Amino acid sequence: MIGQLRRPPGGRDARIMLLGQLLDRTGTGVWAASSVLFFTFVVGLDAGRLGLMLGIGAVAGIAGSPLAGHLADRYPVRPLLIACHLLRLAALFAMLVVTRFELLLLIVALTHLGDRAAKTLEMLFATRVAGERRATYQALSRSAANAGYAVGAGIAAIGLAVGTRGAYEVLILGNALSFLVASVLVWRTREPHGHGRLIAAAGPEGEGPEGEGGAGPGATPSAARRSPWRDRGYLRFVLLDMPLNLDDSLLNVGLPLWLVHHTDAPHAVVPAFLALNTVLVVVLQLAVSAKVGTARQAAGAVGWYGLFLFAACALLALTPAHAPWAATATLLGAAALVTAAELVRSVCSWELAVSLAPQQARASYLGVAGISPSAQKAVGPLLLTGAVMAAGPAGWLALGAGVAGLALVQRRAALGRLDAALPAPAV
Repeated sequence: MIGQLRRPPGGRDARIMLLGQLLDRTGTGVWAASSVLFFTFVVGLDAGRLGLMLGIGAVAGIAGSPLAGHLADRYPVRPLLIACHLLRLAALFAMLVVTRFELLLLIVALTHLGDRAAKTLEMLFATRVAGERRATYQALSRSAANAGYAVGAGIAAIGLAVGTRGAYEVLILGNALSFLVASVLVWRTREPHGHGRLIAAAGPEGEGPEGEGGAGPGATPSAARRSPWRDRGYLRFVLLDMPLNLDDSLLNVGLPLWLVHHTDAPHAVVPAFLALNTVLVVVLQLAVSAKVGTARQAAGAVGWYGLFLFAACALLALTPAHAPWAATATLLGAAALVTAAELVRSVCSWELAVSLAPQQARASYLGVAGISPSAQKAVGPLLLTGAVMAAGPAGWLALGAGVAGLALVQRRAALGRLDAALPAPAV
């Protein structure tokens, strides 16, 4: 991994961007670990208004991805990404002085909008600088991001231990500093090849160079001018990808709440879920990505996501309620399986989102694909708390079986779209 980080796909620009992502996610980790307590103890919001704020923020984040993709089809990626970092920087500074709830709703919404837009632009940057080695770049990116989150959570723990208003303000300023430094690092990179509309001159046989001129899977001669919102096959992929992102809600919401409300396991085990997840992602993501080098391999691996998530849900359903140590071991096993699903999903969703999109309109298509994780973050917790956990063990088994079935549907649909894009055999 160290060697790959020194010489990542995309060279100097990729190395600078990965450093920027590491610092960005470190600041985000600080904010993620402290924001709820800041709004509760410093701003004074009750649980109802806090839930409303976070829900509106999640909905605003859904719009960030397609908006970024739409703009990236028309303008260079670098200034757009810098603008996202500066937008989040301004929003954090505003939180230090704003006390009215209505204005805080707007600020949090803008923060989530900029966050999702920045992630989509980073993904597009990677597809352009890393080329066919984008899966390796994605693995390095996720390893750097998880390391950043872990460092950020550790920094936040120090501030939370102090617990004063000044300590919370220092944590917010630290997050803001990470956005400022990340924007400077993005400014130092060069605009990746193919900024604006990815239209290439036609070659001798009417096709552009690889990575730009070809229409891509499921495309027509007018694919570059088509909106992804009219591409039913791609929209089906995005729709199916939403439940295939549920590992995030399981790790951050499902596992902790099931432990607290349905078992006698020690509450101190809850941080171990995130720690286990972080370590496994940092250590294994590159190896998993190496197994999925092509779009067909990514489509084939989607079934493994369903299998891992079903196994995790089965363990949750079987978790003993009144045996603390047995419950702890079972829940940690479930966390490991959820992480295995995440490792597969991060590679498959990334590769298929890129490979199933027409190459001339890839920015707009990737913006639409970015809706999946944003929508899951908004709906996933409600699904788990309102339906799955209320139904008890049967709810977990139903969720696991449902996701496993949808994974098989996604696998079949993706392979069919890829097969349809293969050139006809020569006569």
